[in-house]
Amino acid sequence: MDKAAERICYYLKNIINIESPSGYTKEVIHYIEEELNKFNIPYSITNKGALIATLKGEDDENQITFSAHVDTLGGMVKGIKADGKLSLVLVGGYMLNSIEGENCIIKTSAGKSYSGTVQTCKPSVHISGDEARELKRTADNMEVVLDEKVFSKEDVEKLGIEVGDFICMDPRFNITASGFVKSRYLDDKASVAVLLYSMEYLKENSLKLKSTINFYISNYEEVGHGARAALPVNTKEFISVDMGAPGLTQNSSEYAVCICAKDSSGPYDYELKNKLVNICKDKSIPYKIDIYPYYSSDASAAVSAGWDIRTGLIGPGVFASHGYERTHMDSLCATKDLVINYCI
Repeated sequence: MDKAAERICYYLKNIINIESPSGYTKEVIHYIEEELNKFNIPYSITNKGALIATLKGEDDENQITFSAHVDTLGGMVKGIKADGKLSLVLVGGYMLNSIEGENCIIKTSAGKSYSGTVQTCKPSVHISGDEARELKRTADNMEVVLDEKVFSKEDVEKLGIEVGDFICMDPRFNITASGFVKSRYLDDKASVAVLLYSMEYLKENSLKLKSTINFYISNYEEVGHGARAALPVNTKEFISVDMGAPGLTQNSSEYAVCICAKDSSGPYDYELKNKLVNICKDKSIPYKIDIYPYYSSDASAAVSAGWDIRTGLIGPGVFASHGYERTHMDSLCATKDLVINYCI
């Protein structure tokens, strides 16, 4: 593994293991601040808690802004049941079957953490038989079983657990010898890791930038309003670095950078898309162009908020999105190569 891949893995492992469902991102943003401070990369924090890092270029009037979102899917405590189990509500768009049996952490408002497991209300076939197998996986049929000796609502309340506390799923981060990265929340922490390394590379090598480049680390993308506000005012091109979605009849790949031509919000800027493709061709960067019918990005959010910007969407190919996800180091490095070459 070369230095770039090692550094991307370093960043990815660290941010994956910091819980950050939408609305609970202060800790992971602080980690990113600490990393940027090591390289004297200037940044600011928006009122909503997003981070914007900036590398100055020759042209400050026509700025380019890359974005990636550090917030993830998660859950919240919806209620405390009479027997001490927790009902839950989702933060973002999980498929509930993907978190059945998953270990989780409950974060209380007082700063305490408690472990538990997400189960259905009928988790045992030895008790419920086919009813357990056929039970519809909805939030009403799921619950969190705490790893504490609790037998009543009052027992749980004594722990300090309340309605509205965040529930964070175990990411189960793993990198295989063959270069596959398996984890929850590669959407979109894989892209955040790519942008962190890209900033490090540009800064360390003192590369000359034709335009000022911003790196917008958003913190509410999974709930739809991540980059709707606070873009650098001179942004002319906005490139969301999110994920490609390989599978079924899609053209995306886990071994290339994926370039989105259209998603549920409509087509991305045609000239900008072609510019991205031409860089891949010129620099021999493996790429795939694709269309995602059930997808939107921070670029979509920015345009819907009224920003007059040209938009693009790129990212590593992430298999099984919003479940237990997988990508490959080839895809992360191809995305890194496209970002860096676009900047210079």
